[in-house]
This record gives sequence, C-alpha cells and structure tokens, in this order.
Amino acid sequence: MGAAPGPGATGGGFGRLLVTVYGILAFAATGRSAYQVATKLDEAPAAYLLSLLAAAVYVVATIALARGGRGRWRTVAWCAVLVEAVGVVVVGVLSVVVPELFVEATVWSAFGQGYGYVPLVLPFIGLWWLWHTRPGQHAPVTAPDEPTEAR
Repeated sequence: MGAAPGPGATGGGFGRLLVTVYGILAFAATGRSAYQVATKLDEAPAAYLLSLLAAAVYVVATIALARGGRGRWRTVAWCAVLVEAVGVVVVGVLSVVVPELFVEATVWSAFGQGYGYVPLVLPFIGLWWLWHTRPGQHAPVTAPDEPTEAR
C-alpha cells in the first residue's frame, strides 16, 4: 500500500469520502451537461454551458482534493471549492429570484435541487476540510526554551 498521508493532506481519512462524493458529482454533472451541450445546446445555451462549467469545477476539485497536501494542488483545491461555493449561491439565488434567466435547470439551479442539494452543502464541507487539514494545524507543541535541534 501507499504511504500514510502527510501533514495537510486532503485525500486521506474523511477526505476519501469527500473526494468520492466530489467524484460522483463530477461524473454525473459531466455526463448530463456533455449530453445537453452535444444534443440541444441551441435550446438553452447559457444553462447548459453553465452546467458544463460546474462539471469542470467538480472535476478539478475532485483531483485537487485527492492530491492536495501542501503547495499547488492545495491552492487549486481552495480555488475550485471557492468558485463552486460562489457559483451555487449566485446561480441558486438568481434561479429563484429571476427564473426566466435559466430556461432549463443547471447543476446549481435552485441551490442544486436537482442533485438533492448536494451542490449547496458540498463546497462548505470542502472549505471546512481544507481549513481543518491546513498545514501546521496539527504541529507538535514544544516548550519555548527547548533547543532548536530538539524540535
């Protein structure tokens, strides 16, 4: 088997479940939006392209959370999950307040209602997980008068 995840790793422990849920949502959103774009883009281009964008965000978030630890992948995970959170809230509000903007439902319409509201809850769990696993969060505590070499 592989080595244990290092400090700040996002893909281990609870992160495995989170990555799995992201992967399922990425697969579902990609399949649905790709079909809609390929077969009926002219009916609701904004909605279908927005769903394709959401699917791409889920794919990136899935990969970044699976690979996240320190560095670039962690930054990508933060960006993807933040874009997802803002997207689902903004599109959710707009789709409820001004429903004529979305002739057809998107992944984020009505706060992800078509996907059991998972798109609304998931980014906030993802943000919590990224914060919870941030590097240095679980650093060992040492006495202030300990020599540097002992740390």
